[in-house]
Amino acid sequence: MAEDMSIESYLAQGGMLSNPANVPPRYRAALLKLMATFVDSELAGAAGFADIINAGPGIKARIAAAKIVLEKSDNADRVLRIMGEFGADTERYADHHPWTARLERDADIGQSRTGHDMRLAVFNYPLQGWADAVVMNLLMGRAVAVQLAEFSLISYQPLAEAFRAIAPIEARHAELAEEGLERLIEDSGTGDLQPLVNYWWPRVSVSFGTEDSDNFDGLKSLGLRRTPNRELNTRWQAEAGATLAKLGLKPGK
Repeated sequence: MAEDMSIESYLAQGGMLSNPANVPPRYRAALLKLMATFVDSELAGAAGFADIINAGPGIKARIAAAKIVLEKSDNADRVLRIMGEFGADTERYADHHPWTARLERDADIGQSRTGHDMRLAVFNYPLQGWADAVVMNLLMGRAVAVQLAEFSLISYQPLAEAFRAIAPIEARHAELAEEGLERLIEDSGTGDLQPLVNYWWPRVSVSFGTEDSDNFDGLKSLGLRRTPNRELNTRWQAEAGATLAKLGLKPGK
C-alpha cells in the first residue's frame, strides 16, 4: 500500500489486510458480524444435527451424520480462532449460547434473528426426523457452497484462507445429503419428501438476505462482498433445483 493511500482506498482497489491492528473500525465491525454469523450458524447447525444422529437408518448413515457434526464444529472453531485475534472471548462464546434452541415448526420469521445469537434464521427451525434433516442439509449445503465461494474472496486474508479450506468440507456435507436422499428415494419414493422440500426451500432462500444496495455497496468498497444477494440466491436456486430434478423432486414453492 502506498504511503499516501488510505486503507479505504486501498481496499476499494482490491487490497488485502492480514493484521487486526490495521483494520479500520467500520471494517472491523462488518468483519466480526460476518464471522459471528458463520460461527453461530455452524454451531447451531451442528447442535441440531447432533440430535438426529441416532435416527439414521443404519451405522453408515449415523457415521456420516456424526462426521458432519464434528466437521461443522471444527469449521466454527477455525473461524472463532480468528475472532479471538480481534479480542473475542472464544471460550465463553462457544460455551454460553443455547445452540440447541429452536422455534416452533410452523414459525415464520423470515430473515429475522432471534435473541439467542447471530445464526441465520433457518437454523432456528427444528428438524423432524431423518428425512427432514437430510433434505435441509442438502438445500442448506448448496447454499453454503454458494456463500463460501463469495466469502473465499474477501479482503481479510486469514479469513479468506479459512473459508477456502472450509469450502470443500462443506461441499462434501451436501454430497452426503444427496447420497442420503437417493437412498431414501430408493426405499420409499419421493412422495414424503416433496413436502419437506417445500418447507425448507423458502427458509433456506431467505438466508441470502435482502437486496440492500447501500449495505452491499459499503461492504463491496471494503472488499467484503463482490456479488449481490439476488445473484447469489439465483445461483443457489439453479444449482439446488438441478440437484432436486435429478432425484425426481421440484424446488419448493
